[in-house]
Amino acid sequence: MNNISRRRFFRGGLGLGAAAFLFGNAKASVPAAGGSIPVIVTDHTNETGKNAVREGYEILAKGGLAVDAVEKGTNIIEVDPDDTSVGYGGLPNADGIVQLDASIMDGKTYNAGSVGCLEGIKTPASIARLVMEKTDHVMLVGAGALRFAKSYGYKEEDLMTEKSRRFYLRWRENLNKDDDWGPPDHLRKTNEEVAGLYDGLEHYTGTTNVLAVDSNGDIAGITSTSGLAWKIPGRVGDSPIIGAGLYVDNEVGAAGATGRGEDVIKSCASYFIVMQMRAGRSPQQACEDALQMILDKYKKVNADFVPGEKFIALNKKGEYGCSSMPGPRKTQMAVMSEKGLMVHEGTSIGG
Repeated sequence: MNNISRRRFFRGGLGLGAAAFLFGNAKASVPAAGGSIPVIVTDHTNETGKNAVREGYEILAKGGLAVDAVEKGTNIIEVDPDDTSVGYGGLPNADGIVQLDASIMDGKTYNAGSVGCLEGIKTPASIARLVMEKTDHVMLVGAGALRFAKSYGYKEEDLMTEKSRRFYLRWRENLNKDDDWGPPDHLRKTNEEVAGLYDGLEHYTGTTNVLAVDSNGDIAGITSTSGLAWKIPGRVGDSPIIGAGLYVDNEVGAAGATGRGEDVIKSCASYFIVMQMRAGRSPQQACEDALQMILDKYKKVNADFVPGEKFIALNKKGEYGCSSMPGPRKTQMAVMSEKGLMVHEGTSIGG
């Protein structure tokens, strides 16, 4: 495993060819799902993700606000020490420091807040909400974000767990001088698969999205992440950027992104998804449209490159959908509504 680039491992869809169809011709292969409110969804389908939507729905079922429900659900995922993608136990940067990003958007007030490169706080989503509600800013980063959190009584803690530390030490022992340096993934020819490295990691790039519509028809969303593992210190992905990792329009719906943040930033993917829904596309179709847009952009530069994004979306009617690039896991989302808890399976685009 010596001289294995972290880039190669973290790149989605390793060894796969580019899509064979043109953007605009992609059709949703599953019908619009859902259609009742209140409803809350997350991209996490493990037990923690299911607990997140259960507890978030308890707020919604009592007539509570979507913004409260998504914060509650996200916090449950953020404090799970076994989840290496978000919050406590998230995988660190190249210096062994966990830096967290998060954003929140409240459709009812058309307000947003986010934090980037936040260290020492387990629940960055809650700090993003404080930025949204207690300041006239949208984003705080680094040491300033930490000082802001501490000013509201949050305690600085060590975010590394034994699990995340073990993965970090394993990566460091196999450090490659090219990790995160040199040209971007899509300008390299790195199609070989890497087997066995980081066995046990459930999430490579690491993000969670939680979206909800409450009984008043108001919409809110959160995206929270520990970011790309082993990243260059100071790197910020799409998760705290409104319009990239998250976007909410109270008249339409919400969308969130996971995967390679650089791809999502360049495509303004979550905003694009919501605008597709505004134009009449279902949440499922809109997620597929965004993936196809990204594929088509890269296809013109490197026909063999397939990135690794996953999108989830929810509209004002309570319909939902998810889609991803090809990968080792099924494309799924956890959903909680009056119909109960379910795991919805979406589609894979680009295989």
